[in-house]
Amino acid sequence: MTTTSDRQQAPHVIPLIEQEFTDFKTEAAEFLAGNRDEKKFIGFRLKQGVYGQRQAARQMTRVKLPFGGVTPMQLEGFAQVAERFAPLGKGHITTRQNIQFHHFRLAEAYDLLKVLAAHGLSTREACGNVVRNVTGDPWAGIRPEEPFDITPYAGAFVRYWVRNPLSQLLPRKFKVTFSASEVDAAMTAIHDIGFIPRVRVESGKEVRGFKMVVGGGLSTMAKEAVLLSEFVPVDQFLTYSEAVIRIFEDASELRKDIHKARLKFLVHRVGAEAFRKMVDERLAQDWAKQVPPLEALMYVDDERALAPAPSTLDVDTVPAGDRPAFQKWVDDNVRAHRQAGYYAVEAKVPQGDLTAPQFRGLAQILTTFGAGRARMTQDQNIVLRWIPGANLYPVWQALQPLGLGGAGVQTIEDVVSCPGTDSCKLGITASMGLNRAITAQLQTMNITDPLTRKVLINISGCPNSCGQHHLGNIGFHGAAMKNDDRQIPAYNVFLGGMRREGEKLQFGSVARLRIPAKRVPVAIERFISVYEGGREDGEEFNAFVDRVGIKPFETAVQDLSVTPKFATDSFQEFIDWEREGLYVLERGEGECAV
Repeated sequence: MTTTSDRQQAPHVIPLIEQEFTDFKTEAAEFLAGNRDEKKFIGFRLKQGVYGQRQAARQMTRVKLPFGGVTPMQLEGFAQVAERFAPLGKGHITTRQNIQFHHFRLAEAYDLLKVLAAHGLSTREACGNVVRNVTGDPWAGIRPEEPFDITPYAGAFVRYWVRNPLSQLLPRKFKVTFSASEVDAAMTAIHDIGFIPRVRVESGKEVRGFKMVVGGGLSTMAKEAVLLSEFVPVDQFLTYSEAVIRIFEDASELRKDIHKARLKFLVHRVGAEAFRKMVDERLAQDWAKQVPPLEALMYVDDERALAPAPSTLDVDTVPAGDRPAFQKWVDDNVRAHRQAGYYAVEAKVPQGDLTAPQFRGLAQILTTFGAGRARMTQDQNIVLRWIPGANLYPVWQALQPLGLGGAGVQTIEDVVSCPGTDSCKLGITASMGLNRAITAQLQTMNITDPLTRKVLINISGCPNSCGQHHLGNIGFHGAAMKNDDRQIPAYNVFLGGMRREGEKLQFGSVARLRIPAKRVPVAIERFISVYEGGREDGEEFNAFVDRVGIKPFETAVQDLSVTPKFATDSFQEFIDWEREGLYVLERGEGECAV
């Protein structure tokens, strides 16, 4: 019999080791006492998921959620951290399905990590030159067209590589993802390794395996992953991944320049065919004869066994006054499982921020109305899984007071952005403030046109693409402008990117202009006007950009790109969104490559 306790927790994906917390407490105290070299200590704390911020003596922690999976017990842990340690009282969903907490003191880190551990959460190797959080399709296990559930194998990958001696000091960070089907909702093309499940029939038996791609990445030199193999049997995928990581770890030439130390630079320098030969050579070595214990590593969590009885959705049972809004929410945010009678709800999380009451409210919804399982998305939302049809209306009602019941996920109003100068040392602009400003502008526009609503917007606070600006139909990354001795926060513009599920991933093209930050919401309105005024029947945004080019968009905002002069009527343009003082470009040295 399923109990509330069963729904609240799940097996740990990442094993928790008490000694690591004790060591962290000791090392942090010694550092604060002046007894540890700073650079060595930074490397130590990064492996524990504690990251320096642009604000002096303040830290950020990044909590790993393999394949985005989260339980009510873990959501309660997040709520406690938000209350006790985060001055702003919130956590932030990243585009890599992590949760980040900001602005706490190093002296508090041990207690914070212990709270997380008590709720089955790990920050181990969430930062640093290691295998980072392994992302995954949030609909894995419930997606109608998937050949099999990738979740157990993604879990095995995580367990194989966390604390693995081979991956503790790589040339740079290493990012991996698992898609659930050929739809490729996990965006394998922008990862160091990407897995897409496939099934073959050999000698009358079904054989599971993965298509593997390697060498993708965004940042300042975006590269699309190349094919490593069309089919790697599941009993070999860990060995293949090890061959790739061994090559990366041994690539001494990558260590000469941290700005060109990612796997993508090696793969694209030698070419796909040559890299495949390098992998084959590694697979012929003696180490490859030792088969990893896949069965022992697999992550097993029978979500369906925890779910309430299935039922169909009957909108006619919803009170007439609520029916239109509820139906729109269902149309935008709800998908049917491949398991009949169950649905997945994608709750829209504005700016990816969740407060303690919101964490707890989501936990209660999962426990009361579902199987106690959810997954964060790379679009900074959360998917509530295993909701019977009869429970959808109560879920919608429960989300309203939490501020999470809005329709329109994966639409123009669902803007993705990184934290920017709110906390990041590398941030140039206040990308979160711009996100809120753009969202407010779009809401006043009340866009109902279905094609325009499909346009997706991404914002990064610098060129490094934590907000994945390359992939938005409209993308922005933080920059700066200058007039005499005054600086102005600004953004570079990208057009024609694609991250929509079911479409081929595509990098946008950079426009030849730079727009002051305070003018970007107006620029968005003009971009939409250019599109709606010039498109052909049924023509989507990227098809329009491909047909007419970027020039019409540049022309439409040419006046907005003129550098403002410092004067009484333009004073506000020299202040970034949600800031008070005059803008000054202050960019520190990031710790990702330490």
